[in-house]
Amino acid sequence: MNNIGLLVSCLRCRVSGAGRIFLALPLILAAAAHAQELTLLAGDSRESVSKQRSGVWAFEYQHPLHENISASFAWLNEGHLPGHHRDGQTLQIWGRANLLDRRLSLAAGVGPYRYYDTAVSSSPSGYANVHGWGTVGSLAATYYTSSRWLYQLRFNRISTGNSIDTSALMFGVGYQLEPVSVRGPQGSTPYQPDKTTNNEITLALGGTILNSYQSEHSTAWALEYRHGLARHVDVTLGVLDEGNPGPLRRKGVTAQVWGVREVLASDRLILGIGVGPYWATSLQGTPAGDDRKLSWLVTATAALRLDPQWTARVSWNRVDTNYHRDTDVILLGVGYRY
Repeated sequence: MNNIGLLVSCLRCRVSGAGRIFLALPLILAAAAHAQELTLLAGDSRESVSKQRSGVWAFEYQHPLHENISASFAWLNEGHLPGHHRDGQTLQIWGRANLLDRRLSLAAGVGPYRYYDTAVSSSPSGYANVHGWGTVGSLAATYYTSSRWLYQLRFNRISTGNSIDTSALMFGVGYQLEPVSVRGPQGSTPYQPDKTTNNEITLALGGTILNSYQSEHSTAWALEYRHGLARHVDVTLGVLDEGNPGPLRRKGVTAQVWGVREVLASDRLILGIGVGPYWATSLQGTPAGDDRKLSWLVTATAALRLDPQWTARVSWNRVDTNYHRDTDVILLGVGYRY
């Protein structure tokens, strides 16, 4: 199956919970054999009915599938609109035209949006973690400099069936992660002959933030074993302790499948996206029930190889629960490769 066919198959997949499309994300990233771009965007968002405004930001990984077609994965934060603190992940397919000797790229993108909304609730806690699906439509104009830096102006329109709809205007700065031979979007990248990872053990320390209106936080730690299955596919098994953020006390076992890739000319930087189950072996501060022990874990990670054996790694984890105890767990760790 070619890259475009793989993306279409992903958009049609149907599995329960947070795994719907994002179970296939590692496979999509693994299929990428082209130059990549990483962009950080920020701007202003407006809710369609109330006209209330909020700041919005996103970071995005993008690669081309063809001269005029690309795909992207983004982590989008829509800020704090009244009664809604919403963010999530989106996967988009883009059509684009390159103009002015490839200095300017005009693009239109569309794709699904998996959102996590901390919304007002009549529950004793005063909030609920509402999950759902929407659609993101985007228009973007990207200016490519004579170096690997780029600048982008983007308009996003988010439509949902059971939540608020928003419009946002953002400006971003991006970087092409491979050496460029000509100005503008690149069509290929050096072939990676070996697996991205052999074996790696990482010990990480960081913080947990409860997705509530108080944003209670605590110290967190994790121990993870990572094994490379193929050039762009890793699997991990780990232990995560989220500490005690407010009413929650949770720790457990994690398992994820990852799409990973070496970037930069030195291949020292590795980017990856992982998704998988998280089974809480110890859980306090929630109603009883085994159905509350199983959650989804979605993670974006970046690792820097310090030398042949040691790696520094940063990870942003989103714990997706069915009992209004979603968290963000941000970890910084050191890994040993062998």
